Amino acid sequence: MSHDHEQGPESQPQPHHHSCGNLFGCGDEKGTGVFREDIKDSAFTNRSADRLQHMDEINQAQFDGCLTARGRLRRKLLRASSFMGALAAIGPWFTKFAYAADLAESSAAATGESPLAQKKKEGEGHVHVVESNDQTVHMGVYDTTLPPILKIDSGDTISFPNTWSHFLNQMQPGVSVETLAKIRVSNPGKGPHSIIGPIYVNGAEPGDVLEVRYKRILPFNWGAVFNNPGALGTGLLPQDFPDGQVKYLNLDLPKMTAEFAKDIHVPLKPFQGTLGVAPPDGYFPPLSPGVTSSVPPGPHAGNTDLSEMAEGSTMFIPVWKPGALIFTGDSHAVQGDGEITITALETRMQELRIQIVLHKQKNFGWPIAETSTHWIILGLDKDLNIAMSLAARNAINFLAARTNLTKLDAYALCSIAVSFRVTQVVDIVRGVHAMIPKSLFTGDLRKQIAVV
Repeated sequence: MSHDHEQGPESQPQPHHHSCGNLFGCGDEKGTGVFREDIKDSAFTNRSADRLQHMDEINQAQFDGCLTARGRLRRKLLRASSFMGALAAIGPWFTKFAYAADLAESSAAATGESPLAQKKKEGEGHVHVVESNDQTVHMGVYDTTLPPILKIDSGDTISFPNTWSHFLNQMQPGVSVETLAKIRVSNPGKGPHSIIGPIYVNGAEPGDVLEVRYKRILPFNWGAVFNNPGALGTGLLPQDFPDGQVKYLNLDLPKMTAEFAKDIHVPLKPFQGTLGVAPPDGYFPPLSPGVTSSVPPGPHAGNTDLSEMAEGSTMFIPVWKPGALIFTGDSHAVQGDGEITITALETRMQELRIQIVLHKQKNFGWPIAETSTHWIILGLDKDLNIAMSLAARNAINFLAARTNLTKLDAYALCSIAVSFRVTQVVDIVRGVHAMIPKSLFTGDLRKQIAVV
C-alpha cells in the first residue's frame, strides 16, 4: 500500500512518496511497509539486520484420521464402562471431541446422513490432515523453494493436529531460557517458530485473495512466556531486563484460564500468531533466494500476532506468488496487544483447523481481518508512526469504498468510533490494527458492507 490518499486497501503497494505533513512523524522518509529498493539499505542497517537475525517472536479416510486415536480409545472405553465414566477417564478436551462426535452420530441417525456428508453439507469441503513432522515443519523461515507438502482446492479445510512448539518442538516445560537463547543464537536469521508448509492452493495467482476461516483452535494444557537475556537485544526493553526469564504456565482448559500467580488468572484466547503466504519479492532481504525469515509480518500477513484471530474469525490475505503457498506456526494461548517481551503465551495446538476460500483478482494491497463484531484493517511498517498512518488510511479507504461516506467523513468517523491498537512492536515490522465496529452500521448499509 502506498501512501496515496486516493488508493483503497485493495491497491498494490507502490513505491512513491507523498506529503504527510509530519502528522505522524513521517519526516522526509515516506515508508510504505514494503521495503523499496530506494530505502532498503537505510532500512536494514547492520544493527537492524542483526536484530532480524536474532528476533524470536522474533475422502472418508482422511477425515476420520483427525479423530482416529481418540475415536478408537473412546469406543473401547465405552464398551468397557459408562459414557460418563469414559469421558472422566480421558479428560476435558477429549470430552469436547467425544461430545461433538455424539452430536454428529445422533444427528446422522435422525437425518439418515453420514457424519462426513454432514460435514460437507456444512461447507468444509475436502478435509486434509497435515501432521507435524520433519518433512512438514521447518524452523523460522518461509521456504518457497520446498515442494508443497499439500495441494488443496478452494473451499477445502486443513486440520493441523498436534502442532509443534517453538524451536522444532524443543521448547517444553522445564527447558531453561538459557537453552532457548542458545538455540536462537545458533540459528541466525531465523525466527523461533516451527513453520508448517508450504501448502499450494490450486488456481491461486498474484492479485487473488485467500479467505482463511479459523474453524477450530484447541491448545495444549501448557504455555510459556519468556524474554531473552538483554544482551540479545530482543523485546521492547532489553536494556531494562538483562536477565532472561521463562515462565511455564498450566492452562485450565475447561475454564479457559491460566494461573500466572496466586490470585492472578489470565483468560485464554487461543490464536495462531503466524499464518501467511509467500511474501512479495523485495519485501525485505531474503536469507537466501526464495527463503525469508518468519519474523516480520507484511503484505503476505505472516507473523501479524493479531490476537483477534481467534476461533470463528477470518483473515483475507493477498496472493503474491502462484499457488499462494500457505505457511503457519507460532501458536498462542493468549497475548496482550504489543507483545512487549517478544512472546505471547506460546504453546502448541491440539488442533488448528482452517478453511481456505479463493477469491479471484481482488488486488488487495494488505491483509484485512474480520470477526463477528469488527472489521480489522492493518497497517505494517518498521516505523510505528508510519504503521499508524497506514492503518488510518487503509481504514478510511475501506469505509469510503464500501459505504456512502466521503473520505473526509470516513476520516471523521475513524476519529470518533474506530479504535487503533498496537498489534506488536517486537518483530522489526511494527503493527497497528484499526477496529471498525460492525454495530455502527444498520439497515441496507450494513447488509452491503463486505470485505470481498
